[in-house]
Amino acid sequence: MPGSPPDSLVELRHLSFGYGERLILDGVNLTVPRGKVTALMGASGGGKTTILRLIGGQIKAQRGQTLFDGQDITPMDQPALYRVRRRMGMLFQFGALFADLDVFENVAFPLREHTDLPEALIRDVVLMKLNAVGLRGARSLMPSDLSGGMARRVALARAMALDPELMMYDEPFAGLDPISLGTAARLIRDLNDTMGLTSIFVSHDIEQTFAIADQVIILANGKIATQGTPDEVRHSTDPLVYQYVNALPDGPVHFHYPGPTMAQDFDVEVRA
Repeated sequence: MPGSPPDSLVELRHLSFGYGERLILDGVNLTVPRGKVTALMGASGGGKTTILRLIGGQIKAQRGQTLFDGQDITPMDQPALYRVRRRMGMLFQFGALFADLDVFENVAFPLREHTDLPEALIRDVVLMKLNAVGLRGARSLMPSDLSGGMARRVALARAMALDPELMMYDEPFAGLDPISLGTAARLIRDLNDTMGLTSIFVSHDIEQTFAIADQVIILANGKIATQGTPDEVRHSTDPLVYQYVNALPDGPVHFHYPGPTMAQDFDVEVRA
């Protein structure tokens, strides 16, 4: 594709973004290889979810480019952005299921919204997607009847309904028990490989992330601290990366938010 390496589906070029005066991303350059699983990691507030929102066009870069399959998303109008979004699937952090629709109708929603498929074909597609996440038998349940792990899997089936080329996952392991967490991690890897997807996910879980990712990118201070294979990142000598990977309390990332010293805050002037 013009303007983007043929082996990358997503590319950020010299991208900067901030909220007000607070700069979140500062001249970031990264590529997401086609057919691979890429993990975004780093301390909270480092811009991981912001990158997903930029790729999906929910927010616009203030400088630089956000390329999807060679096209810059930033200047797109709404019809063009909607066409691109049909090639993407998004799993939100807590599923974001429609509370008043059952499991079947939640998964069917994007098919009814974006296609003219006959009802019989919609039924078959929904059941196939639910079967892929192990929940075909739960089609009639309401979201309130589901456990956290089940709700996440239903949301994944919905995100895959239109057979996207790119799947994005925002904290897919948050709040899950060990069994559900392992299931979710395996699903991300297996679906990526069997369906020929490209996947990006945000996570803080070192063990599961390193087990399934092809590429790990660690963000810090608005920039990329390191990127590479899980093994390369695990053995990085960069102090910030070392602190993060080994969960150390002391290092470049400080516990205290910058502010006055203790002496300054508690220095009370003594009056006669």
